[in-house]
Amino acid sequence: MPSHTVELLAPAGNWDCLRAAVANGADAVFFGLPRFNARLRADNFTEEELPAVVEYCHRYGVKAYVTFNTLVFTDELEEAAGYLRLLNRSGVDALIVQDIGLVRLARKITPELPIHASTQMTITSPEGAEIVHRELGIDRVVLARELSLRELEKFRATERAPEIEVFVHGALCVAYSGQCLTSESLGQRSANRGECAQACRMPYELVVDGRLRDLGDKRYLLSPQDLAAVEEIPALIERGVVSFKI
Repeated sequence: MPSHTVELLAPAGNWDCLRAAVANGADAVFFGLPRFNARLRADNFTEEELPAVVEYCHRYGVKAYVTFNTLVFTDELEEAAGYLRLLNRSGVDALIVQDIGLVRLARKITPELPIHASTQMTITSPEGAEIVHRELGIDRVVLARELSLRELEKFRATERAPEIEVFVHGALCVAYSGQCLTSESLGQRSANRGECAQACRMPYELVVDGRLRDLGDKRYLLSPQDLAAVEEIPALIERGVVSFKI
């Protein structure tokens, strides 16, 4: 048995996904709204639906985390502030944030609202985790997905460290911790603004010395495929991980 409470965190982009996550034992769900969300092309709840979504989660003892995880431009700060007030009024349990400037804004406007550092904040060391906890008041860090079990060993909980969350299932990004500029450089669609074209998920042709090479089922040259860490959960619990993210 783990020495600390652990959480299963599931995605919930629409009502069907939300009901399925709750019915199948998720302790918490994460979802986005139409703005400031790194998965703008996915299903997302509307601002009008938000209070009902949070009420549904809390009715069944499930926490509701909102992905507020894109970079925010200066001319969007007023709208971002409005989103923060809306999320706070709606009773969400935490925000998942990439932009450090947005963290500082949230600390001024909604200081009581817990903040989780998104994996796109690229925290890869215990020192980084301690800094965002101490200087930004971040309650939990979602570590970079590339970290090995040996590297995670260094994150054992201390009084100075925030909670640790890791991905255990789902699509991996070919770029380090989701910091991809491929989509923006090829098609002016920034992955860090929620507009990733998923170039690493596409099939490619390979030309060698002027000749097309038959790749068979290996045409997805840039795809690292999916993360499947379910068998490593006992080892992750031993390393102090408190939340397992799908």
